[in-house]
Amino acid sequence: MFEALELQTTDGEIAVINLESARRRSWNRFFADPLREGVAETVVEHEQLTAQFVGDVQALDRLEALVGQLAQVEAASARTALIQAQVASMMHRFAEARHFLARADIGGALSTDVNRMLLNVDQACGANLDKVLDERRETARQSGRIEDLVALGALLADLREFTDADRIYGQALEVYRDVSPFPVAWVCFQLGMLWGELIPEPEIDRAAHWYRTAIGYLPSYTKARVHLAEIYSSSGRAGDAEALLIPAISGGDPEVRWRLADVLALQKRYAEAEVQMQAAQFGSRLFLNGTCSHMPITVPSSMPEAVTIGAERSTWRAST
Repeated sequence: MFEALELQTTDGEIAVINLESARRRSWNRFFADPLREGVAETVVEHEQLTAQFVGDVQALDRLEALVGQLAQVEAASARTALIQAQVASMMHRFAEARHFLARADIGGALSTDVNRMLLNVDQACGANLDKVLDERRETARQSGRIEDLVALGALLADLREFTDADRIYGQALEVYRDVSPFPVAWVCFQLGMLWGELIPEPEIDRAAHWYRTAIGYLPSYTKARVHLAEIYSSSGRAGDAEALLIPAISGGDPEVRWRLADVLALQKRYAEAEVQMQAAQFGSRLFLNGTCSHMPITVPSSMPEAVTIGAERSTWRAST
């Protein structure tokens, strides 16, 4: 049974340290030569990882700065349009993403790159789902890669094919042979969402198991901590929920402080709850004005194409 599957991956805290080092190096290479092949794309990959798994809410502002600089030095290129589409999609600006994909297509971008991103946008928007499902099935059948299996599983879950989604997620874990904890934590989080929030009659214990497993592989996984804290809070385990949320505060995601305020209020620690609520409100205003002005990244339905950030290497070909 894949619930008991234990994969040998790089320690999650070490992987995050490696990611941060790789992120800084990729920015240095971009500043030195923004037009160098693959440099901007690598920055996007690292920032997406940082936003999604570490909860660094400033990653999206950094990506907007990157897109702005590319638009100044290479505005008309298909490459820039593809990167603009990717960043717009990450921020859920899907109409804008479609516009940039059309520009990239006209500009001569590889049809496989355009179609892959368009498939992700269609899935996120619930458009052309029969076609998307056929393509997801065929891609997963041909490649057997974890990222393609997760994309298929997420779509099946959206279509309420919960048993099939669970099976595909299990297959994704069983075929994984790399050492990076990021994709494993991602699959576990998706399973937590499946059993805790998507099925008509949630299986809370099962969901909690998968959120805990995700955190076990990647302790910095802010979204997993928030979701598990919600389960603990609703089960009368306010102290455990608080312990989960405290380490996630540093990422700056206002949702962490909102949830922490709720947990503290449940413990009748109203003055502390008020402090956290005010901090959450301040953080939320930052998304609307000035710093961190963009909506925080939400975990996308489809998984990035490849994750290989482990003890010694750092690449992620992101597709959304």
